Amino acid sequence: MKIKVHSKYLKQSTCALPESPRVWVLLFIAFLVSAALASFTGYRLGLAGASQESDELTREWQVNLEQQQRELSRLQQAAQDSANALARRLGQMQAQVIRLEALGQRLVKMAHLDSGEFDFENPPAQGGPASMASQNAIGTPDLLAALERLSRQLEDRSSQLQVLEGVLMNRGLQAEVLPEGRPIVQGWLSSRYGMRTDPFTGKRDFHAGIDFAGKEGSAVVATAAGVVTWAGTRSGYGKLVEINHGSGYATRYGHNRKILVKIGDTVKKGQIIGEMGSTGRSTGPHVHFEVLINGRTVNPAKYIQAAR
Repeated sequence: MKIKVHSKYLKQSTCALPESPRVWVLLFIAFLVSAALASFTGYRLGLAGASQESDELTREWQVNLEQQQRELSRLQQAAQDSANALARRLGQMQAQVIRLEALGQRLVKMAHLDSGEFDFENPPAQGGPASMASQNAIGTPDLLAALERLSRQLEDRSSQLQVLEGVLMNRGLQAEVLPEGRPIVQGWLSSRYGMRTDPFTGKRDFHAGIDFAGKEGSAVVATAAGVVTWAGTRSGYGKLVEINHGSGYATRYGHNRKILVKIGDTVKKGQIIGEMGSTGRSTGPHVHFEVLINGRTVNPAKYIQAAR
């Protein structure tokens, strides 16, 4: 069986298909443009997302940097404050050293000591011009080094002053306990130490002290500081005061009219210990004065003259 197709329908069907390759080219270009637009749109979207993430990281980094800068500024200020405080303390310590040196120098002169042994007059050699930067601020390493030097200097001055204090104390104690001067306030020397004619027997005899005559009742004074070891009557001495001064020294004051101290009393140099009298083996008001070293009498003359 044969099917007949009308020629009119055949012509309409043939017209629906592209008539040339130009149409295919146009379709292909349209496809490429669409693909390109899609790719570009995706790229822009991706770029926008990346830019947003980068901005967030940048802001976070900036915040951290500002925090670190603030912390650094705080630490720098704290360090500067500490350095300033140390510098002020250094100045105070230097002033103390200057005062110690002045005190030591004065003590050395007062004590008549060898200035070469206690060299307070000449401070450690140092110097050099100060730069403007050093005047405005001081570096921590330099400051610590200066403090270390000053600490050693203070230790040295302290040791010197301790030795000097000991020397002066011993000298002061010696000056107090060493018999010196006359045992009277008013009067005159009436008999010397050594061999003499005894006023009672007329024979040559040894006189163990020095006699000072004066007005009865006048003051008798201790020639050195010490402790009273006798305050009463003793044969030949009448009313006697004996004082132990330490270091083997002792003094005796005989023929008192009245004793003003008692055994165990501590007396000072120049203190009145009795009143001049003529008790015991005596021809008139006077003080029999003896100086003993380790229990043996010595000539008191040099101790009396030492006060002049």
